[in-house]
Amino acid sequence: MKFNQKWLAGIYDSDKGEAPELFAASVPGNVQKDYADYKGIDIMFSDNVEALEAVEDVFWIYKTKLDFKAESGDSVFFVAEGIDYIFDIILDGKKLHSQEGMYTKVELDITEKAKPGSELSVLIHPHPKRSGYHETPRQEADQSCKPPVSYGWDWNPRLLISGIWKPAYIETRKRGYISSCEPFYTLDSALENAEVRFETVCDEKVIYALFDSDGNVVYSGESPEFTVNEVKLWWCSGQGEPYLYKWTAESPADKKEGVIGFRTIKLVRNPGTGGDPAGYPMSRYAAPVTIKLNGRRIFAKGSNWVNPELFFGVITEERYEELIKAAVDANMNIFRLWGGAGIQKDEFYDICDRLGIMVWQEFMLACNNYVANPHYMETLEREATSIIIHLRRHPSLVIWCGGNELFNSWSGMDDQSRALRLLNKLCFELDYERPFFQTSPLTGMAHGGYTFFDKNTGEDVFGVFQNRRNTAYTEFGVPSAAGVNELKKIIPENELFPITKTKSWEKHHGFSAWGYDTWLCLETDRKLFGEPESLRQFVDRSQRMQATGYKEIFEETRRQWTGCSMAINWCWCEPWITAANNSLVCYPMVLKPAYYAVKESLRPVAASARVPKFDWTEGELFSCELWLLNDSNEPVSDTIRASLIIGGCEYELGEWKTGKAEPRTNIKGTVLEFKMPKIEKTGFMTLKLITETPGRSSEYELLCRA
Repeated sequence: MKFNQKWLAGIYDSDKGEAPELFAASVPGNVQKDYADYKGIDIMFSDNVEALEAVEDVFWIYKTKLDFKAESGDSVFFVAEGIDYIFDIILDGKKLHSQEGMYTKVELDITEKAKPGSELSVLIHPHPKRSGYHETPRQEADQSCKPPVSYGWDWNPRLLISGIWKPAYIETRKRGYISSCEPFYTLDSALENAEVRFETVCDEKVIYALFDSDGNVVYSGESPEFTVNEVKLWWCSGQGEPYLYKWTAESPADKKEGVIGFRTIKLVRNPGTGGDPAGYPMSRYAAPVTIKLNGRRIFAKGSNWVNPELFFGVITEERYEELIKAAVDANMNIFRLWGGAGIQKDEFYDICDRLGIMVWQEFMLACNNYVANPHYMETLEREATSIIIHLRRHPSLVIWCGGNELFNSWSGMDDQSRALRLLNKLCFELDYERPFFQTSPLTGMAHGGYTFFDKNTGEDVFGVFQNRRNTAYTEFGVPSAAGVNELKKIIPENELFPITKTKSWEKHHGFSAWGYDTWLCLETDRKLFGEPESLRQFVDRSQRMQATGYKEIFEETRRQWTGCSMAINWCWCEPWITAANNSLVCYPMVLKPAYYAVKESLRPVAASARVPKFDWTEGELFSCELWLLNDSNEPVSDTIRASLIIGGCEYELGEWKTGKAEPRTNIKGTVLEFKMPKIEKTGFMTLKLITETPGRSSEYELLCRA
């Protein structure tokens, strides 16, 4: 039986050996959040988050008077599923355990040491910070397994957090307690039958049962090994049902349960990327990146997931549910869990299993050179082992990855770096059937761009992506300002407009995130539209530009299938309200116009137009190449009629009878041309593609300049 405890927390004075001021603490949670609430600090507004920098390097302590009931013969354990990051556990003044690492579960037998009323404390040490010279704040984290995002990123403020971030409780255990139980399976070559095997630790007899999604018994018995015939497979969203079987393992005193999703996963090379078969074996070629799920090549379309809260510990199942459900509704089928933000709570993966969102999981390495000193390697091995064993049961998990941008010039790692060799080794030994990437991107893949215009070439996103041929785009973005209502929550009224570089705008990443004006893109707005007359006008133009840019990139990457097989934008959500960001969802759950544009661009079947650029002027020869995109598992055909709406006038461009597009195949059609008429006023024009079949039509906002 589990007994949750009531906790107090405070800043611990190591000289005096006490915490002079205690406040209520939430578990799970983060102690800095509790402290901010206690002090009345609204970290969302203006630059108030800086107030917590004053307590970055303190010790924190959690305290509780134990409240539990144990029967004769029970064992009593203190269980902490995750404590961030370096900590001691103390019972009635005696240290029981010390640990570095927030992903390794703590289970302490305190049967002979504790009684109701005993004082249990968790002492949290200051955050790890590498001493010496470093060019960026994140490099303070390059010798620890703590997610580096909290040290500051271009969309996340510097806010170092710690504490009991996952559940912690007293648990009484009887003889017959099931201390571990995990199912494994092997599918036959036809993917029709599965051999299931449970590995269980228990000192009593265990009865196993497997149920289909309707609750019907598929198997029940004492044997931990059995065969499931005519299995139903787990598919990602858009490709089939994410079918889950439920299992139970029950002893006379305990019961464990979970789900199994039967599926196979493999990464295969994209066409034309296999090196030179006529020459000597090549050691470098474009990395295999096409996901082959249950033997079927699929286009992976989705977004980069970052923590949806600054304080990891307060994320709830409901918060996960609404964010993941919105991705499914947007026709996505994958999240890349960016390494800088670490590992999510269990509920995230459970929901992805259920809703059919594939997960690319990175370890907590990002944009640093993680030098393999013995202490770091020991910690990394322990933490990575815990993560792999804990997450490998999830059918949604399809890729392990060492971390983000580790082979880039600002990181300096390579495939001989010992930390990455260790992670590859652990993934192979503990979960060898899942693919492993050392980092993203690898040869053939791409990160970027992140703005509507490329500052080096001057091209807009239309030209940039139509001229590329990458196997996978695992990060790309188009920024926009947050909505007016959201900006009013973070920027003082007297600073809202006209927009200038104030501390509030800067702290919320409007300015100086990376480059002076990279996220807000004020100069781009002025160049295209002229000086904004109001905040609302600027926000409207900014968000419409983001929607247009994302729609173009997602559709262009789909048009490049099968040479390209993955498009994952940067990013999905954000941990607080940013003044400007590439996200599709503004904190906490505001769907931007770009969300709806992406939702349209990722429909299984959609009419699409390849337009060479965004802005057009009087007299130019406008052109668009028509396509029919088909990610579905059925052949489709249609008739597409195109028109251009400029200043209230609609101009017919022509039509195309598509012929048949085979399953998961796109077809290219006719090119339509039109001489641009006289433009009275600079503004948006609309390209419309109308299909005979409902639900496949598309619209594009483009710029016509006077």
